[in-house]
Formats: sequence, structure tokens, C-alpha cells
Amino acid sequence: MPTLLRKEGFIFFFYANEHEPKHIHVRKGDEFAKIELGTLRVVRNYMKLNDIKRALEIVQEYNDEFERRWDEWFGAR
Repeated sequence: MPTLLRKEGFIFFFYANEHEPKHIHVRKGDEFAKIELGTLRVVRNYMKLNDIKRALEIVQEYNDEFERRWDEWFGAR
């Protein structure tokens, strides 16, 4: 489970056996969400409103890096 970023109590990661479309998981305490990279579409959300908003801002800020890391791990598909 590669961890890509720890910031402001959030942990951004993907699992070693992921699938398309490119996405990232984010956890903060017991809360979690799944967000598609590129579109920033929230696929699953079990976070408080303020937390998911902040998580989306961080994903947007690091989207290029997250996509690059996805491609490195899984190979550009």
C-alpha cells in the first residue's frame, strides 16, 4: 500500500493491486474517501464535509504528482 502523502492529518495512498480509473484513497482518523484523479470525482465518502473539501483541495494541488506515482507503480496504461 504505497503512501503518497501525509499532510494535515490526512494520509493519501493507493493499494498495490488497484484498477482503472486512476484514483486515490484518503484517510483521516477513522474517516476515509476515494477520489478519482484528473476529474476529482468523489467515488466514496465517509468524511465530514470540511474534511472532504480539504482533501479535494490537497488532491487537486498534488494531482500531477499522484498521477505520476500511479503510472510509475502500475505502468502507464
